[in-house]
Amino acid sequence: MKLRKNVAISDSGFIFNPSTGDSYSVNPVGMEMLTLLHEGTPKEKIKSQIMRDYVCDESTFEKDYYDFTLMLRNYKLLEEDE
Repeated sequence: MKLRKNVAISDSGFIFNPSTGDSYSVNPVGMEMLTLLHEGTPKEKIKSQIMRDYVCDESTFEKDYYDFTLMLRNYKLLEEDE
C-alpha cells in the first residue's frame, strides 16, 4: 500500500489531492504514517516505528492503522497495488 504520487503533503500535515481538489489535515502521528506510506514503508516497519515513537500498544496500533488506511482509501489517496 502506498500513497498516490500526485498527492501533496506539507510539513505541517496539510494534504492536497490535485485529482479531486480536496484537502485534508492530519495530526503528527498521521503525518508520520503518511510520510512512511509515501516512502513505501511496509506495515510492520510502520508499526514498529509508531510503537517506538508514541505510547501505543499493538492492538491500538492495529485498530488505528486500519481506520487510518480505510479513511485514505475512501478519500482516494492510496494506490491500490494489492
